[in-house]
Amino acid sequence: MARVPAVKRRKLTPPPTDGEDSSPSTLDNAPETSAFFKQASSWNLEQDYETRPRKGKKKDQESTRLPIKTSDGLIQELEVTEEVKDVESDMEWLGAEESEEEPVEQKPAVPMRQQILEAQEEMARIALMVTQEDPEEHVGSFKALAQFGQSHNTTIKKLALRVQLAVYKDVIPGYRIRPLSEEDMETKVSKEVRKLRAYEQALVGGYQGYIRELSKLSQCGRSGRSGSSKDGGLSLGSVAISCACTLLVEVPHFNFRGDLLKILVKKLSTRMMDEDFVKCRETIETLFKNDEDGTPSLDAVSILTRMMKERSYRVDESVLNTFLHLRLLTEFSWRASTNHIDKPENKFERKMKEKRVFRTKKERKLMKERKVVEKEMEQADATVSHEDRDRMQSETLKLVFVTYLRILKMRSPHLMGAVLEGLARYAHLINQDLFGDLLEALKDLIGHAETGDDVEEDSEDIETERNLTREALLCIITAFALLEGQDSAKAQATLSLDLSFFITHLYRTLHALSLNPDIELSAKSLHLPDPNMPTWTHSENKVNIQTTTVLLLRSLSSILTPALAARAVPPLRIAAFTKQLATTSLHLPEKSCIAMTTFLGRVTKTQEKKVASLWNTEERRGDGVFDALTGEVEGSNPYAATIWEGELLRKHFSPSVRDGVKVMEKNVLGLR
Repeated sequence: MARVPAVKRRKLTPPPTDGEDSSPSTLDNAPETSAFFKQASSWNLEQDYETRPRKGKKKDQESTRLPIKTSDGLIQELEVTEEVKDVESDMEWLGAEESEEEPVEQKPAVPMRQQILEAQEEMARIALMVTQEDPEEHVGSFKALAQFGQSHNTTIKKLALRVQLAVYKDVIPGYRIRPLSEEDMETKVSKEVRKLRAYEQALVGGYQGYIRELSKLSQCGRSGRSGSSKDGGLSLGSVAISCACTLLVEVPHFNFRGDLLKILVKKLSTRMMDEDFVKCRETIETLFKNDEDGTPSLDAVSILTRMMKERSYRVDESVLNTFLHLRLLTEFSWRASTNHIDKPENKFERKMKEKRVFRTKKERKLMKERKVVEKEMEQADATVSHEDRDRMQSETLKLVFVTYLRILKMRSPHLMGAVLEGLARYAHLINQDLFGDLLEALKDLIGHAETGDDVEEDSEDIETERNLTREALLCIITAFALLEGQDSAKAQATLSLDLSFFITHLYRTLHALSLNPDIELSAKSLHLPDPNMPTWTHSENKVNIQTTTVLLLRSLSSILTPALAARAVPPLRIAAFTKQLATTSLHLPEKSCIAMTTFLGRVTKTQEKKVASLWNTEERRGDGVFDALTGEVEGSNPYAATIWEGELLRKHFSPSVRDGVKVMEKNVLGLR
């Protein structure tokens, strides 16, 4: 049996007895113990625990590293040893931080050439990713390319503009993207349609931001005279304008066409004709020529006319001449005024109704469905009907006529030639309502040119001097061109046509024109100053590009040999002008004299019976004396004179002039 351990016994101190002191006791200092417990009751033990310093157990922190397997096959946890630096004071810690910031600023800077190469490679990679691969998969590429455009480096900015231009030219679809409405957003669509919508909205957003950047950069350097930058290439403004011109020519159907036009028109509103100005003007002309539906032309003309009106028509003449490149000059067949369009009556509507074929109810239903499908297909193909194009062109024509008429009433000196030339070109599109107003304006212009009341001394355009002689010739050409463009039968029945005012004015100015030393000069001719007149200044001819001789011959052809009724010209008018032109030929330079004798040869061939008596003294019809200085054509008594100038022109130093005189005499004397 196991031995049971003995119970441990403790010695107990017996309680003290009165009068006995047998052994020492542990409770001899009882008063001191009671005092200790009395003080302990007032201690705050929790506060003492809070103020006691704690030891951090960083080694017990959880490790975020995965365990590893050793070569023995045991799984072992990795121990992370962190070095804890004790900071003696806050000042030392702040000093350490300042000492650590200094070496960060001394990083080696990347050379500028290296930055440009890296940006170029990155932009090329993004552009290839968008153009060569599926662009719908890389929607964020447009924003990535736009980020490079915000660089402070001018070269990188130019590269970004060019790269974005190439990308948008390649990815822009052949239709206009419309904004999604709330109904479209709420409609449930397939995953492919949702993906396509997201791509289209990203494309439109990126394209809009790109055009805004072009608009902002195109205004840079407007005060400078050249379009070059410090690095020797084109400036940012020139690059932005070039990109806008390219987009307007390549993708005129896409969104934000009006913003592109505003960039170009803002440049055309300046008076400084530099390379950017010429590029913008040529882009507008190309847009007019290539426009097939009429909407881009209408937008461009409306923005141009609004800009001209805001600037009180203080623009360059070439800006107004862009209207001569509109396709409606050759395609539009209706007549218009500033507020009305004369639509031709359709005479074949009744015949088409009479030729209707009987169809059953089922056939009519099928035909109706086919028409609906064809209409949807036309909208999908973005085709424009003839009715829509005619409507757009008619609105454009009204804007052009309003601009021309306002400039005529203002008598802007540097735009009169362009306006009169434009009216002559648009004569076949002017209806009778506008025809009368234009004739009155032309008469008023010639009347002021004769008296000289129209020249203002303190005009704002000091550099532009009005050439009243050329303006008068252009007014005559325009008046007769307007008459030729009208339907003669209807015009004579509804209008009282009297163009004798223009004929009389031309007859009075023939002698003065023959003595004009600049009659063979145009705006592009070189003209040296006269050494005997040191105060003489030659101003560039901005009225028209044709010479005064050409304008004079055009005026004479309209009066003496009109295309519609050449035989209906009165004999007195033919004889009076023939006599005056023979006299003026003696004073004209060689080339003008050759042109004048050739014109007289054509007149004598067409009107030989009416002028034959001027070459024969024995067959004179009139009595009295010929008055070459009278102001009236009929009062000059031309049949009382003879063409004695022919004998002098026979001895002219130019062989061409002598041959022209022989042709005239052959035409007249051949009647015998």
